[in-house]
This record gives sequence, C-alpha cells and structure tokens, in this order.
Amino acid sequence: MTKTNFAFLDALTRIAELKIEQLFNGMGINCEIEKGYFIMNAKQTEYVVFDVETTGLSVLGGDRMVEIAAIKVKEKKIVDTFESFINPQRLIPIEAQRVNNITDDMIKDAPTREEILPKILDFIGGACLAGHNVKFDLNFLCYELALIGRKLNDDTPAIDTLKLAKKFLPQLTSHRLSNIAHFLGVKIEETHRALADVELTVAILNHLLNIAEDQKIETFKDVFKEFSVEKPKFKIKAVEQATLF
Repeated sequence: MTKTNFAFLDALTRIAELKIEQLFNGMGINCEIEKGYFIMNAKQTEYVVFDVETTGLSVLGGDRMVEIAAIKVKEKKIVDTFESFINPQRLIPIEAQRVNNITDDMIKDAPTREEILPKILDFIGGACLAGHNVKFDLNFLCYELALIGRKLNDDTPAIDTLKLAKKFLPQLTSHRLSNIAHFLGVKIEETHRALADVELTVAILNHLLNIAEDQKIETFKDVFKEFSVEKPKFKIKAVEQATLF
C-alpha cells in the first residue's frame, strides 16, 4: 500500500473518531475512555454485574443497603467475585426481611459502608456496570457513596439488562429475572439474595448479548446507545461538595 493510501486511511479513521467524540461529548460522556470501549465487540467488554439488597425501596426516605454483590465478567467468563453484608446502622423492617431473608442478627457485625464501598470502587475499576433494573441499585450505590464523600468514576458506563430483555424478548408478559431465566433455560438456584441474583443476571446478560449480536448490535457502542442508563448524582449537605462532583 502506498503512503498516499495510508494517509487516506488515517484521515478516514480520524474523521470517524471525531464523529464519535462529537456524539458522546454531546451526551456528556468523556470520549478518552469511550474510544476503547466503543470499538470493541460488546461480548469482549469487561462488565461488573452487581446487585444490592436493602432495608426498603426509598434511599431518599432513609433506606440503606444491607448486602452488595458483584461479578466481573470478561469475554463472557467470570473472572472475579465480590460479596459482602453491610451494616446499615438501623433495623431491617420485617417486610424487607421477608423479601431478602436477611435479618438484623446477620448484619450486626458486618462492616459499614465506609469500609465496603471503597472496596467496591476498586473492584469496578474501569469496567462497565450492569444490572437488572439497574437504576434501583445505582440509586442506592451512588447515594451511599455520596454519604462518604465518594462517587463512581464519571467515565464508568452502565447498562440495564431489563432494557435488553424488553427489546429482544418482547413476547414475555413479565421481564422479571425469574421469568427471563425460565424462558432462556437458565437454571435458578436462589433469588432475592444479592450474589444469587447477580449470577442469574450474568447468565441472562450473556444470552442477551448473543441475541443482540444476531441482530447486528455487535459493538459496545451499539449496546450503550440503546441500553445505557444515566448514573444518578446526589448532593449531600454534610459532605464537602467538591469531593462529590
């Protein structure tokens, strides 16, 4: 190939990069990390699939996490696992105990969020977050990070397997994890505990990414464009604002 041809290809590549930068900078996303993410196949991307169990449904109403679990997946293979109870420093309502089977006795000696959340940030690293109805989990994670003056990296993407399931499995009348698992033939060991739900979500994510690839949604850029969620931001008065944003 001649030098002229190489120069022409370089110019085309730069034009493509600029278009990606314009698109994602317009969405408030830092393209320095996105270039690496978006050019790779979605199934080769590193994901951290996570789930939390809580004292209730409202983080702004005072509910807190009592358990967090995460699995790191690379090229559809599990490469690492994180799991811990979290002492919410308040009692768990009986209604929540009936859902997640976590009692006050189980978490009375558990580490607090100040001890656990920095570890989960290290575990996430530069991966893409994923979860089922992940907005719920992100609300709790981001709020409690704000309480200790920390936050997720601005460049950390997040995608929702619920969005993927609704797109690729429209025939289902319910897109709960258990219903999707039954439809896809994924074995259910346990539910409503963080790690069990994450293991189920990992299996479902892998199935849905295969379906996406069959429908020509192959790159992470394609997946992110259609199935991403925005990370929440919280302002906590008791915490120095500059440490949050």
